[in-house]
Amino acid sequence: MADFDVAPSFQTICKVPFGWIMVTTSKQAVRQIDMSEIRPAKTDCPNALGETVCKSLQRWFDGGVWPQGIPLELSGTAFQKKVWEALLEIPSGETRTYGDLARQLQSGPRAVGGACRRNPVPLLVPCHRVVAANGDGGFAGHTDGFWMNTKRWLLAHE
Repeated sequence: MADFDVAPSFQTICKVPFGWIMVTTSKQAVRQIDMSEIRPAKTDCPNALGETVCKSLQRWFDGGVWPQGIPLELSGTAFQKKVWEALLEIPSGETRTYGDLARQLQSGPRAVGGACRRNPVPLLVPCHRVVAANGDGGFAGHTDGFWMNTKRWLLAHE
């Protein structure tokens, strides 16, 4: 039998300025970050990598530099991964429009928005830095409420 990383995911829950984040990892990398305005009821097997992510993000929220060098294991299409790589190139404190990224990637703004919406690790792959040509755009497929308040908080923080 091959030795694959098939261990169950771990989840670490962190309090952040805009609510809560849940970090899901494999043994070696972050697979997913979920956000909520309500504290989750349960934590499954917190681990060292999840705790590192939480501490790195907290330092950033407290005024430090944006977290880098955290290993990521991203599941998505080749195009989604191309968009996510482009998001990593947007410096903290700057934004790009969906159209800007679409031109850079020779694609369309809606396709870029779809890839941003499916970003499994918001905060570490900063999709909040992508805005519409005429406003904030959306965040994680939402255009109001908790998600847009979070996007506005993140942009103001940077």
